[in-house]
Amino acid sequence: MLSRIRSLVMVVALVLVLPSCAAFQSLLALGQVDFSLDRVHQVSLAGVPLDGVRGYGDVSARDVLRLGLALSDRRLPLELTIDLRADNPADNPEASLVAMDWTLFLEGRETVSGGLTEAVRMVSGEATTVPVGARLDLLEFFDGGLEELVNLAASLAGVEGAPVNLRMEILPTIETSLGPIRYPRPIVLGAGSDR
Repeated sequence: MLSRIRSLVMVVALVLVLPSCAAFQSLLALGQVDFSLDRVHQVSLAGVPLDGVRGYGDVSARDVLRLGLALSDRRLPLELTIDLRADNPADNPEASLVAMDWTLFLEGRETVSGGLTEAVRMVSGEATTVPVGARLDLLEFFDGGLEELVNLAASLAGVEGAPVNLRMEILPTIETSLGPIRYPRPIVLGAGSDR
């Protein structure tokens, strides 16, 4: 009778421990996924597209007028897409990124935060693009004249000139057999990154 109880306890313990091991392995796998900033694109300022624009001198007179009107209304909305690259090593299991909180820093200033809009599958041995769309009013965070602010926004696309100091902090969540597990601490990407 005692040996039957011990056997039953061992079976129950294995049933409880094995899923935990799978979740732990999934969490370790996320730690081995290498996240990095890939590129910034679809940059627009007050509706004026800036991809391919090196600076204020490349903006048409019509678009300068449009930007000037937005500035006089004390609104200068900046929209951009930041592509993050997630490299999942070949010996890792496939992972599913189901959520990701992020915070965007420009020139060392914390600006806006957001989250992942849809789950992203990270296949073993492949790089996956994780697009992050951000929108902020540039005037909430920076002072300056129109030329200076246009140059700042244009430098995000990185055509030429001094690149803007752009940094992101991300906090991923992956799906495991036990449910979603959130990464224990933020990952810093870009200028000032330690990864």
